[in-house]
Amino acid sequence: MVFLDGVGIGKKDYQFNPFFKYGFKAFEKIFGSIPSLDSQRLTNGTHFLFPTDATLGVEGLPQSGTGQASLFCGFNAPKFVGKHYGPFPYTTTIPILQKDNILVYFKDKYRSSYFANAYPKVFFDYVNSGRSRLSVTTLTCSLSGIRLNSVTDVRVGRALTAELTNERWNQRLGYKLKVIKPKTAARRLLRIAEKYKFTLYEYYLSDHIGHLRLANEFEKIFSELNEFLFTLLNEVDSKKMTLIICSDHGNLENLSVKTHTLNPALTITTGRGAKEIAECVTDITQVKEAVLNYCI
Repeated sequence: MVFLDGVGIGKKDYQFNPFFKYGFKAFEKIFGSIPSLDSQRLTNGTHFLFPTDATLGVEGLPQSGTGQASLFCGFNAPKFVGKHYGPFPYTTTIPILQKDNILVYFKDKYRSSYFANAYPKVFFDYVNSGRSRLSVTTLTCSLSGIRLNSVTDVRVGRALTAELTNERWNQRLGYKLKVIKPKTAARRLLRIAEKYKFTLYEYYLSDHIGHLRLANEFEKIFSELNEFLFTLLNEVDSKKMTLIICSDHGNLENLSVKTHTLNPALTITTGRGAKEIAECVTDITQVKEAVLNYCI
């Protein structure tokens, strides 16, 4: 499972939807076209792209804290909390994250659950200092005994940095890691996933550029994401592995605003159970159950 933070299906808008403005071969070469509100479902017979509702019947813009809890735990977190909340987990959802997260399910049942992201030393220093304001995924792993990877795991190919290529870690954190191409990162992730019953990788820069926080790096990050997703979709062995690419809410697909959107979240599946997942999932709370029903 590849989690893309803040990627929805938006209007066919060549000014404000970057998928149409710049083109996106992960959509165009795999599905033959770019998804839009007028064409929300695409397939080439083996790969399935479809919308998933992230509003969940709760007023307001979907947020990452409740959206990711809903996606990974299979319950309506905004309704449970009484509002959309983020970017961090809402306090009352934390026990559910610890017990019902999809990573924990595979850890407990199969002893084969892996979170493929790595974290720099500054992150571990932050956690060891006693501060605990963590994202949904990192908090879940910390509470549930799922190991968080370090720079050593990146060096030996057991994990990926959150920005794929290692370049930002070198520039901003002083590391001297080998800079890799997005396609290399995709191939590394596929190799890692072959070893585990369930593997999760989280990519959050899609939400950052959707908020225009990294406007000066937009085209570079967008291009890297494009190459990464295309390689995953093009090279995954669909006979041996199910690939699910999913998001928690819209954002990147509409650059006319700096906020999240009400657009449906993007979901893509290929491999075992892919068609069944595409046919039964209508909102983000149903992804976990669909994985358990059709991919095991």
